[in-house]
Amino acid sequence: MEELIAEAREVQSASHVPYSEYRVGAALETTDGTVVTGCNLENVNFSNSLHAEEVAIAEAVKNGFNEFARLAVSSSRRDGVTPCGMCRQTLAEFCDDDLVIACDEGDDESGTPIVTTYTLGELLPAAMSESDLD
Repeated sequence: MEELIAEAREVQSASHVPYSEYRVGAALETTDGTVVTGCNLENVNFSNSLHAEEVAIAEAVKNGFNEFARLAVSSSRRDGVTPCGMCRQTLAEFCDDDLVIACDEGDDESGTPIVTTYTLGELLPAAMSESDLD
């Protein structure tokens, strides 16, 4: 998981966050081990802003990936940020409830990342699905 957290931390530098200065990076691992990253991109009206998790999933799907194993999320504050509700629902469109989501809490004294993990099902227990459209 350390490698995935490192990727999420690294991609934060590409964030466009002139208003909040709150950088977020996401690293999404496919079932074949490929890692796709995304960062947040703010817009002055905020509602058009893109979150790191949705940028990562869009990049992955665009490149033909549709099976995912793990997601790491990290902010520049190392505050254990979790995907927001909108991102959780977007993840549920493409991922199973057992998707592991690792949230970066910073480092311990030895420099090892402190990570809190959840499953998507824990974070979004009653996700909307295609069957809800019937």
